[in-house]
Amino acid sequence: MDLYRALADPTRRAILDELAERDDQTLFELCARLTMRHSLTSSRQAISQHLDALESAGLVVTRREGRFKYHRLETEPLREIHDRWPLPRKDSSS
Repeated sequence: MDLYRALADPTRRAILDELAERDDQTLFELCARLTMRHSLTSSRQAISQHLDALESAGLVVTRREGRFKYHRLETEPLREIHDRWPLPRKDSSS
């Protein structure tokens, strides 16, 4: 999935916010945090599909330990956006 399409969805951005705050979360943990902190009531299947889209865009990396799958934020793809639109520094003397 394209990076910009992945970032366009508000649920996916909320997932990234949660992973930015705390990496290595399971699907269960993410669903609980999204419900409590963002009032998102999506099913686990829907959140899993969002995670797949984020992983496809390179924004989430997963690792499996036994029955659990842990999700981690990968910020390197965001560098493309930062490098593409650098903001000019404002002169504080103006």
